[in-house]
Amino acid sequence: MSGTTTAAAALRRRTAGAGANRWVVLVVLCVSLLLVAVDATVLHVAVPAVTEDLRPGAIELLWIVDVYPLVCASLLILFGTLGDRVGRRRILLLGYALFGVASALAALADNAHVLILARALLGVGGAMIMPATLSILRQVFPDRRERALAIGVWSAVAAVGAAVGPLLGGFLLEHFWWGSVFLVNIPLMLVSLPVGRLLLPESKGDGTGPWDVVGALMAAAGLFGVVLGVKRLGGGEPVADAFTVLPLVVGAGLLVAFVRRQRRRAHPLVDLAMFRRPTFSTSVGCIVLAMLALVGLELIAAQYLQLVLGLSPLETGLRLLPLTFAAMAAGLAGARLLRRFGPRRMVCAGFCLTAFAVLLLTAMGRADNCALLVSGFVLLGFGLETTLFGAYESMLSEAPQEQAGGAAAIGETSYQLGAGIGIALLGTVMNAAYAPGVTGGVPGVPAS
Repeated sequence: MSGTTTAAAALRRRTAGAGANRWVVLVVLCVSLLLVAVDATVLHVAVPAVTEDLRPGAIELLWIVDVYPLVCASLLILFGTLGDRVGRRRILLLGYALFGVASALAALADNAHVLILARALLGVGGAMIMPATLSILRQVFPDRRERALAIGVWSAVAAVGAAVGPLLGGFLLEHFWWGSVFLVNIPLMLVSLPVGRLLLPESKGDGTGPWDVVGALMAAAGLFGVVLGVKRLGGGEPVADAFTVLPLVVGAGLLVAFVRRQRRRAHPLVDLAMFRRPTFSTSVGCIVLAMLALVGLELIAAQYLQLVLGLSPLETGLRLLPLTFAAMAAGLAGARLLRRFGPRRMVCAGFCLTAFAVLLLTAMGRADNCALLVSGFVLLGFGLETTLFGAYESMLSEAPQEQAGGAAAIGETSYQLGAGIGIALLGTVMNAAYAPGVTGGVPGVPAS
């Protein structure tokens, strides 16, 4: 009898995430998020090595880089809401397993098509992990002040992961072959699976009504079509091209149908009433814009540092390190800044700092101006992380606890959608500026 009572008490503590264990849970969740965020940018400095080894075509190379955020963004709502039904911890652990398997497949890929498939599977695993980390965090930290600190650490890891990807990739490329950027995931996932099973609390939503499978698939297909269309535009495809217009039109149509379906259902997959709250909808938009700037500018910076300044992959990663440190500092100071200034001022100040940083970086030319580069990256990292912190904290606090998975999925969809649009949009701008310079032909390179 006493043994049963003790076991029940232990189960309740683990489910609630009470006591000091909640900070251990935060560490586990942040390690999970770090791996997912790193994989979004780790290939940026490895693109030349992948191109030399696998010889992908131009479209295949775009797919290698973009398929991960594309698939991840498409499936976040599906897995976020599924976690509300079957258990967020369960979905997270399944994501760990899939992420590890896909990493091994990517590391051993011997052609572009296998690497694209592996990156797509990594996107599926990432879609299972990302919303689960944020919704479990919402469950474990019910107190808003503690939750603000936890979200500060969490959002710092999200930004740092994207920034540290080029550094990690550069270091590994200096010593190993390009497949090593994926192999590092495997031991971490092998540790995360048993640790997560032991320490992470299980949590679900209220479970009212059936899970809308059709709605989840409509959202996934709609997001896939929209992001694919944007990606093709970013790749320089003509606006009138059928393979560009068709995904955009079909994707937008499916998303409109998804919204109408959710409004009619008694138990919707995602409570769209959350978007009627200005704080929630504005926070989602700010996350998209912040990630658009962060990932797009990092991609351009990685190419600029290697192809214009002639730096090695490791040197490129080291040059991006100030951005990482600045983002970490902003995340750790976020809770204090939130109490003093509030989320609205934080987000506005973050965007202003980001704009000033971009203006500074436009002064870079063919010469290596280290002081200017460091100043720009510090302001960029601090500004974008301040924006992400204020937006995530406001979004998560506005969402009801039983809708934590759906709200987290919307936030993470915004995160990945912004990353994908950033690569496409700023990639298009870079191509438009670069292409006229090679119209006369390059010696030794075929005209096509």
